[in-house]
Amino acid sequence: MLKKIIVLSGVTLGCVTARAQLGPVHPVTREDDDSVVTKPADTLKTDKELPAIEVRSVRALANSPFAKTNISKQEIARQNLGQDLPMLLQFTPSAITTSDAGAGVGYTGIRIRGTDPTRINVTFNGMPVNDPEEQATFFVDIPDIASSTSSIQIQRGVGTSTNGAGAFGGTVSVSNLQQMDTAGIMLSSSYGSFNTFKNTLVAGTGMLKGGFQFDVRLSKISSDGYIQRSASDLRAMQFTSGWTPNDRTSFHFLFMPGTEKTGQAWNGVPQDSLGTNRTYNELGMKADGTFYNNQTDNYLQNYYQLFGDHRFSDKIALHTGLFLTRGKGYYEEYKTGEAFADYYLPNVYTPAGTDSFTTTDLIRRLWLDNYYYGGVFSLNYTSNKTILSLGGGWNQFKNLSYGNVIWSLNGGVPDNYKWYQVDAQKNDANVYLKAQHTIGRLTLTGDMQYRNVAYFMNGFRKNPDLRYDVNYNFFNPKAGVSYLVSGNKLRDRVYASFAVGNREPGRSAFEADANHLPKPERLYDWEAGNELTIGKISAGVNLYYMNYKDQLILTGQINDVGAYTPTNVASSYRAGIELMAGIDATTWLKVYGNLTLSQNKINNFTEYIDNYDSTAQRVVQHGTTDISFSPNTVAALTASFTPLHTAKSTYSIDIIGKYVGRQYLDNTSNKSRSIDPYNFVNVLLRYSVHTHTFKEITATLALNNIFGSMYSNNGYTFSYIYAGSFSTYNYYYPQAGFNMLGGVSFRL
Repeated sequence: MLKKIIVLSGVTLGCVTARAQLGPVHPVTREDDDSVVTKPADTLKTDKELPAIEVRSVRALANSPFAKTNISKQEIARQNLGQDLPMLLQFTPSAITTSDAGAGVGYTGIRIRGTDPTRINVTFNGMPVNDPEEQATFFVDIPDIASSTSSIQIQRGVGTSTNGAGAFGGTVSVSNLQQMDTAGIMLSSSYGSFNTFKNTLVAGTGMLKGGFQFDVRLSKISSDGYIQRSASDLRAMQFTSGWTPNDRTSFHFLFMPGTEKTGQAWNGVPQDSLGTNRTYNELGMKADGTFYNNQTDNYLQNYYQLFGDHRFSDKIALHTGLFLTRGKGYYEEYKTGEAFADYYLPNVYTPAGTDSFTTTDLIRRLWLDNYYYGGVFSLNYTSNKTILSLGGGWNQFKNLSYGNVIWSLNGGVPDNYKWYQVDAQKNDANVYLKAQHTIGRLTLTGDMQYRNVAYFMNGFRKNPDLRYDVNYNFFNPKAGVSYLVSGNKLRDRVYASFAVGNREPGRSAFEADANHLPKPERLYDWEAGNELTIGKISAGVNLYYMNYKDQLILTGQINDVGAYTPTNVASSYRAGIELMAGIDATTWLKVYGNLTLSQNKINNFTEYIDNYDSTAQRVVQHGTTDISFSPNTVAALTASFTPLHTAKSTYSIDIIGKYVGRQYLDNTSNKSRSIDPYNFVNVLLRYSVHTHTFKEITATLALNNIFGSMYSNNGYTFSYIYAGSFSTYNYYYPQAGFNMLGGVSFRL
């Protein structure tokens, strides 16, 4: 369940509250038999990824006809100095990242092709991660997971069938079951702007007698944040154990707890403050103009995963897995002028009984207490020409949410008063069959998934009497073809695919009257592309057309229960071209980048504006408009220099630029309600050396936004009519100007 949602006229900021700087990613990547890798960085290899049977079953294979980017452990590690995982992915094709605190630590998010985080499927080792109710992923709850990640695959579009929330624009598949093949220890520390401090300890036993292995990671990250009172205190651990009794059978257990305490910065900065106080944070303000000192979000999330793998033969392998995700926490906030009636309490009278208070200032805590558990399986057949995978999973989510008032100014509120308690349960089951067959140079791919969702909601905070029990059945077929020509210095792959994705509405869309319940969304996704490598030059082009039926967006319309809820629009689409290219110009210079050009449209958009001079909202017909937060241009460019490279030491310099075009804050295509285009340039300096004592010592310095671009990458807007005047208010999320992070790591 989403920790907090800001819902305003025109847009929903589902991940504002929540719950890359990646080193150069080679534009054309390859996939080994058991793991997804990219062109490796020049580092000492000491780790080994266990055969990732389940990762293979949910990921797109090398010849699959889908748009994808594969990222290796070495590439993730290049800039892993404490920022959240989305920030490490921001230079991948069609990606845009956001940060509430403005420095990449705390609440962050990622959009792919303009698709918001609630529509991006995320898995860890094939297990579902997205919050089942609002379907977002809160990376703040899993700090420093990058230090345990061995590979990531990003699929753009519907992609292949996977477990969990429907992929409605992108998939992020994270593999973090890595274990060291020999005993070792790695200690890393980094420090930088805004008092950002990260310490990580990773240790492993290597393979022990009897086939046992044990690995552990301990992490602590803290940051004051760029925005006022947006500090983060993040702590995490990962314990991984493995048992391989023979060369055909293995078992693995993962325990990954994480805690976070972050200052609330999810309201953003008013537009009129950007020029004078762009770090302003209005949350927690008291009536006297001072600020409450514990306006925070507090959450604990523990991941438990258990896997069993068995190879019956060289061709047939079985994978099974169980998971439990336990989450509990609250956000605490100071509220002024709260009506007693909103808390189901009578007004407070003065001792004389002649006057009464109808409102009060108070401090409240909004709690979430949930369990998310289930299992997955896959049966895989692999031969020289054919790959088959039969898989699926079942999971159940149980959530209890409630609110306590822990203090009030005028009295009249009982001690630790609980004014609401609602619960929900969601069951999700899916089964899929994937097939890939090669005939000469031609590879045919088919993928079919059936998914059933049963969702029960027993009330909402502001509408406790709303109760719904809904059931959905989805069929998600996918098919494609690829043609491969390869030679000594040539690899040329042409592909095309068609995929259907279906997605149930998130919880907030159901806070409506029974006659206006939302319909599920459907996406028809056409993809076609070409990947070409000739010697030291590689290039790729991907064309996509994503046609939506009944996409849910905010129009500003208020329903019969007085809430802004997402509304289905009959027709909308995203269409674009993604270009990727790279060249290993010399032994010391590599250049690569990506460019996305797109059009993202809603056909016949209708806007509803609150009119406080009337009982009815004003209705405005806009015709065809741009989809909010969907820029027409997104680009990234990297120049990587290696002036020193010997058997014992390496020195590299990466210069990385990012450009994002104009983004509209709502769906009206109104320039006055938009985020200006922005660009920034980062520089990464890295020096590593191998000694007799240490396998590797690495020093890294990240100089971010070196030209001090004053930009925002997120925001929202709302409008209304009062006393005959029309007013619009824009809020933005400014990002830090020039800032830096420096770190050093030692590997024994």
